[in-house]
Amino acid sequence: MLATLAANSCGCSSRNGVKGHTELTQSQRSVAKEATREELFEAYNLIARSTKTLNATVELKPTAGSKYSGVIDEYHEVKAFILAVRPAEIRVIGQAPVIGTTVFDMASDGETFRVSIPPKKKFLVGLVAVERSSSKPIENLRPQHLLDALLWPEIRKEESVTLREYNEENARYYILTVLRGGYQVEVLREIWFDRSELQVSRMLTFGPKGVLLSDVRLGDWQPSDAATSSTAAALFPRAIRIERPHDDYQLDLRVTKVIMNEEIPAERFKLDQPAGAELVQDGKAPESK
Repeated sequence: MLATLAANSCGCSSRNGVKGHTELTQSQRSVAKEATREELFEAYNLIARSTKTLNATVELKPTAGSKYSGVIDEYHEVKAFILAVRPAEIRVIGQAPVIGTTVFDMASDGETFRVSIPPKKKFLVGLVAVERSSSKPIENLRPQHLLDALLWPEIRKEESVTLREYNEENARYYILTVLRGGYQVEVLREIWFDRSELQVSRMLTFGPKGVLLSDVRLGDWQPSDAATSSTAAALFPRAIRIERPHDDYQLDLRVTKVIMNEEIPAERFKLDQPAGAELVQDGKAPESK
């Protein structure tokens, strides 16, 4: 049962892309698959621990503004190249279609982030743990936001995890809830499994006092283009939506190519300040250079 669940959790048979819910026929709704808390726990962790590196090409569409602010600014779709290594290294280069000029270049090592925005001649630097929202939502883009969606954190054995069912008109879900301990127990994460395939379809991350930090939807799971990993880990969602309500932006990613678990040289994560770019230290006034 666990082996089947792990494969299905990777969603190799899904072709629906990212949606608010999965459209199911009545016959499909009547055969929602069953799984225990322990089976879902282990299936999720198998995927998380098996994906060690990632080299992906994606079509990325960032939407600044959104329903949260009432102001919507559409940014052109860009082609992005993503490199990631567990536990915390990531590099993302976004280029304009056709002409191939760099729109942004981002890197993070888990402690600090660097974001180069050549069209604005800005170079942002700051601590991952201390984020300050910009009045321009697109400048809230942080490489670690993508890392959390692409290289999932494992559920630790000592963490408390609950299981519940949730039903919509056209879909049925299992939801694993990971709790944060301390003086007052709070929700840390929710991991949604679509019961039509027992695949991970949604992940929500919460901060203190129940603040929704991110809402990630996953769909269209397919085999990677090349991999040196196990069969389960060689599957990857080709459609990803990342919503960051308090950072006031949304990202739609369409993965066109992905290679997993190949060695990536450390120098490919190095991002220096370009000549002539204005240095903006997160939380401080900008400096010219």
